[in-house]
Amino acid sequence: MENLTLIGLLRKAATEFPNRRALSVSGKFDLTHSKLQELVDHAASLLVAHGVKPGDVVALTFPNTVEYVVMFLAVIRCRATAAPLNSAYTTEEFEFYLSDSESKLLITPQEGIQTAKAAASKLKIPQVIATLPDSNSKITLSSSSESKSNDTDSVAQLTNNPSDVALFLHTSGTTSRPKGVPLTQLNLAFSVLNIISVYKLTESDATVLVLPLFHVHGLLAGLLSSLAAGAAVVLPAAGRFSASTFWSDMLKYNATWYTAVPTIHQIVLDRHLSKPEPVPPKLRFIRSCSASLAPSIMSRLEEAFGAPVLEAYAMTEASHLMCSNPLPETGPHKPGSVGKPVGQEMCIMDANGVIKNNGVSGEVCIRGPNVTTGYKNNPKANDEAFKFGWFHTGDLGFLDSDGYLHLVGRIKELINRGGEKISPIEVDSVLVSHPEIAQAVAFGVPDDKYGEEINCAVIQRDGVELNEADVLSYCKKNLASFKVPKKVFITDSLPKTATGKIQRRIVAEHFLAQISTAKVPKFGA
Repeated sequence: MENLTLIGLLRKAATEFPNRRALSVSGKFDLTHSKLQELVDHAASLLVAHGVKPGDVVALTFPNTVEYVVMFLAVIRCRATAAPLNSAYTTEEFEFYLSDSESKLLITPQEGIQTAKAAASKLKIPQVIATLPDSNSKITLSSSSESKSNDTDSVAQLTNNPSDVALFLHTSGTTSRPKGVPLTQLNLAFSVLNIISVYKLTESDATVLVLPLFHVHGLLAGLLSSLAAGAAVVLPAAGRFSASTFWSDMLKYNATWYTAVPTIHQIVLDRHLSKPEPVPPKLRFIRSCSASLAPSIMSRLEEAFGAPVLEAYAMTEASHLMCSNPLPETGPHKPGSVGKPVGQEMCIMDANGVIKNNGVSGEVCIRGPNVTTGYKNNPKANDEAFKFGWFHTGDLGFLDSDGYLHLVGRIKELINRGGEKISPIEVDSVLVSHPEIAQAVAFGVPDDKYGEEINCAVIQRDGVELNEADVLSYCKKNLASFKVPKKVFITDSLPKTATGKIQRRIVAEHFLAQISTAKVPKFGA
């Protein structure tokens, strides 16, 4: 296990399943595992020729394209560190992420990402464009010389080490400023093996990737775990999730599962209910992660598509997967839980470092080979997160008698109403169970009497007219009186992270600033 690397796992899969389909771009590309490895090795030789050295950080900003997949793996193959970035960032955001990661090179697609290019130019970071014309070609890099035989040999002689930092990501920043998370080859390989094990992924599986590859969920759970299992991954032709093509792609490529965030599950479900698929694919399971999935949505998904929905719990700092509900043949699914720990130790701890299991709530803490050893250049954050020999997630929860984890909420997001600690997740769940509410988020606001009071923001379903009294009446029937929101904001949008997670902190700040106005403006207005 000490010699385990992600590159080693991918090479092993390519050796065992050379002619099986590895990567497809709907209607355009089909690459086998052996062909993908060939493309990666060639691209790695180009990077070496371009001066990329072990330990260098290389930033990439792409849609979900085959060029991105090849270049991401090529960077890691060079023993450099890949830093994927969201192409929707502003110039100022790119400046922060490029600077914070200390990137030495920026790779972009042919069409370019102007905000990224502007930021890199300002920071004097070299830029190259990666292009793959068709499945019979090789990657070309603009402004780099073609690799020579000795360049290829130099790549072949490079040995990837488990301790190599392969991936540099930032936390989503939903409760604080984003923190830089370095993840090693060992971290990634161990997480990939955990995902393959719990979902029993094999070379017979296939999935359509709906999540962005600059985020750990899509990258680890969707792409890398599939490739390491010898399975197949389909990228949408548009380079991003499309509800109109999702099921046709799933059917065309015989998909057996998919993983998504609750927002996308809701979109898929709503489209199916309004325009049912004649013959949906036969799925082994549907996976949900990155945010809490409302029980009502879970049951509707299972009923609509005839597959178990497995909710999971993950963090960037854990190379994604921490807990998951099991497949039906291996154990029961517990509603309200995020499943059992997968591949690492987990405990519930109080502020003094005392472990509180057997149903007692506290902070969720983990340790294992998939967990980062610390944030980059952030001593204060490291002091808070790494105490008593465990990584402290910042989440509150408890482990039941069967070892299933139940989350209560983020420590920083708990609402303290007159001494009563209220989980906004619980309020969220009740709100989205309302038949006329599409999305909802609860949050705390200052209150003279109670210290904090509960407010919420909701998006109503299309074609309905919802008012504050309707929402409050429903909450009073389904929540204890002290958990009922004092004020309801009805809006048509909510700010989300790139993976669809509602940014509770930003919602709270926005509506707190508007609390005295009669009209609630749109986010970003």
